[in-house]
Amino acid sequence: MEQRILGRTGRSVSAIGLGTWQLGADWGAVSEADAMAVLEASADEGVTLFDTADVYGDGRSETIIGRFLAGRAAHGITVATKMGRRLAQEPENYTPENFRAWTDRSRANLGVETLDLVQLHCPPSAVIEADATYDALDALVADGTIAAYGVSVETTAQALAAISRPNVTNVQIIFNPFRLKPLDEVLPAAKTANVAIFARVPLASGLLSGTYTASTTFAENDHRSYNRHGEAFDRGETFSGVDYQVGLDAAAELAAAVPEGVSLPAATLAWIASQPGVTSVIPGARNVEQAESNAAAGELLAGDFDVDAFDRVVRDVYDRRLREAIHPLW
Repeated sequence: MEQRILGRTGRSVSAIGLGTWQLGADWGAVSEADAMAVLEASADEGVTLFDTADVYGDGRSETIIGRFLAGRAAHGITVATKMGRRLAQEPENYTPENFRAWTDRSRANLGVETLDLVQLHCPPSAVIEADATYDALDALVADGTIAAYGVSVETTAQALAAISRPNVTNVQIIFNPFRLKPLDEVLPAAKTANVAIFARVPLASGLLSGTYTASTTFAENDHRSYNRHGEAFDRGETFSGVDYQVGLDAAAELAAAVPEGVSLPAATLAWIASQPGVTSVIPGARNVEQAESNAAAGELLAGDFDVDAFDRVVRDVYDRRLREAIHPLW
């Protein structure tokens, strides 16, 4: 697995990481045994970045990761967690006191003294733009509570605002063949500023798995059931904001362009990871097979997969099917 430097930290993380929202069992049941198996399979395949959050399963994801790492000596894994959604996402709730309470809880869940990386969890633009936000985060670095910090964002404008801050380590943003706007300014700006980019929702909530059909159903507590139009949180978090049927049609066209022996999700993850400015891609996995498949996508980066050919198809499909509806929104 290719390892890349994490912004200004000097740490190295894998080009393909692991997102662990699903391990919180917030959208479909995942047993603790299955969650541990996913973490083990990922680590065994060379994944050295686990992305989590304090609200995934109300701390369940963090706690399981903590237990796993406690039993794996010299694991070399960076845990990037997130904070800021335990209260309403209103600017007045982003205070130094709350930052400390949230990070203390994550430290306890993960069983560590110092958190590797803490990201603000898609806060309002006013929080991203406020000097006080970074003063509070710098104070947590200074006293050893956290080693580094970043920002997870919804929009490219928010990403650019975060990248402009001198001590921001990374920006996490939705980036996949259905969401190409980060290519315009965000990735170049991040590369220039030495800010890492984590590409989240890389498979568009599974639409780019190539396995969904018009008749596919999801559990009642799955955001793919209840948030298709932004009923609970930002619409872009579910299927990357793409209409489900439009996404199925676009995914089918992309799948038809993938070489024999390469799956659509593997091609997608490799394409994302190949983009200049991307440090790591963080797909989720609910079972060992998915974890191993995700990690194996990293092999395409050093193999014979023609990334440029797939890139041309990605951009053509996006321009014809998605750009008009998606590009102006995020």
